[in-house]
Order: sequence, then structure tokens, then C-alpha cells
Amino acid sequence: MSEESLEKLSDLASEAHARIQEAHGHINPVVGVRRGMRDVGIPADVMTIDCLRSRRRIVLILHDDEPGTLLYQFVTIDEDVGGDFQRMALADVDAGTLFGWMQDYFSTDTPPGPHH
Repeated sequence: MSEESLEKLSDLASEAHARIQEAHGHINPVVGVRRGMRDVGIPADVMTIDCLRSRRRIVLILHDDEPGTLLYQFVTIDEDVGGDFQRMALADVDAGTLFGWMQDYFSTDTPPGPHH
């Protein structure tokens, strides 16, 4: 995976994180980048955005086999990630997309749709 894609996603997540904290101080998401999948032979990078208060997690994956695509899933911190990922073009993702997902998913009982 191009470091450039991971860097872009990290920058967007940082901007969205700052906006969420400003607008919704109670959410306080924790963003993490995990590169361990590469260590076990899976050509992908993973970013997680967790809300410890609601125990919810947004999983974002950049997979080498799908360049230019963001795979994402809404789960809880306690459950394993499944194989049922939604997809969107990485070029269509911006800080507003991530902000909306965090705001909607971490504040309500239902996951946001792909158009938030």
C-alpha cells in the first residue's frame, strides 16, 4: 500500500478528530493505526477509530489488492471484525465523511449509511 494513501487517511482522521472534539467533547474518539496485518502476510493497513464511552469502533482498511479504495465497517470494540466491509473510493473520503461517521455512529444506536 502506498504510504501516501495511509498518510492521507491519517491526516483526514486527525482533522475529523479535532472537529469532533470541538463539537462533541463527550465523544473523545481514539484513533489508532495498525500495521500488524503486514507482519502476518496480509497486504493491508488498518486504522481504527474507537469511542470508549459507547464501546463502538469504526474500522478503516487500505488493502493493496484494492488500491484507491477504502474498506470500512462499523462494529463494537468487543466484537471481531467480520468480512462484510463496505467500500468507497478513497478519493471520495474527506474529513467531513469521517466526522459524520463518528458523530452519527458514536452518538446514536444505529450505524450511519455510506452517504453520511
